[in-house]
Amino acid sequence: MDPLIISLAAFVGATTLVVGIAAMAGAFNTSKAEDRLAVMTGRKRESEAEGMIRDELFLEGKAGLVGLLNRLFERVGRMSLLFQQANSPVRPEVFFGMTAGCAFLGFMGVVLTRSPIPLYPLGALAGSTVPLIWLLLRRRKRFKKFGKQLPDALELIARALRSGHGLASGLHVVVEEMPEPIAMEFSKVYDEQNLGVPLEQALKNMLVRMPNLDLKFFVTAVAIQKQAGGDMAEILDKIGYIIRERFKIMGQVQALTGEGRISGVVLMALPIALFFAVYYLNTDYVMLLFSDETGKKMIGVAVILQVLGAITIKKIVNIKI
Repeated sequence: MDPLIISLAAFVGATTLVVGIAAMAGAFNTSKAEDRLAVMTGRKRESEAEGMIRDELFLEGKAGLVGLLNRLFERVGRMSLLFQQANSPVRPEVFFGMTAGCAFLGFMGVVLTRSPIPLYPLGALAGSTVPLIWLLLRRRKRFKKFGKQLPDALELIARALRSGHGLASGLHVVVEEMPEPIAMEFSKVYDEQNLGVPLEQALKNMLVRMPNLDLKFFVTAVAIQKQAGGDMAEILDKIGYIIRERFKIMGQVQALTGEGRISGVVLMALPIALFFAVYYLNTDYVMLLFSDETGKKMIGVAVILQVLGAITIKKIVNIKI
């Protein structure tokens, strides 16, 4: 039980550390500018100023730690952009706390099911990926809904242009008439151009948040029209027509590749389900994979083949249009 106790203490310690960092990030939110002005105007004594300096040094150290974590996660997966794209309702520090908590729950789940000790870190790793999977699914759902709303939004802007509105006013019409998430994204574009950001740059910023091929057509068309001129309303109608035709073709492709996608899911899940079934039926037979050197190599090769098979099946059924 010694490895179990050590692992349990490590996860509890990591969870406590993440929660502590999140609490520190939420506290100590004093206004440094007001304190400095108070010292300069004589409303605070030198002793208070020294205390303020010590507090600022502590906050700088804390900010450096949080900044280091943020830079680390930005390099790994550009987490800040991921939160924007998914319109996440939770803050990053809360998300990391959830990740640590799910890792602990995954670890305890493996322990309670009396799985082999080598599976303990795998259970913790699987549990820690649950919040990330939720965030990716939320982003994917938002991207899909935005893509479906885009043709209607372009047609709405085209009608606004024909009725005498400018392009900025057409964007505002989308904000008022369309539901989320497209209303939120166009609202950001409208607000940015009202604050002085060029319209082309504001649209490019939206393209970063929403990497959609059809939206890229719209942004490119606006940039070309600003330089060369032309009937913007007619261009938007043609882009909307192209998008709807692409949706029709994509529906046909999804129907034709449905069997392959289901086969991929079954082939990926079958070895894992078979492993646990044999483990509970004959534990000694499966434990040879972890105790024998050849068995360890077989596990490594199996994992690599599973990953390669998943990538190959995804390449086959994922047809870009």
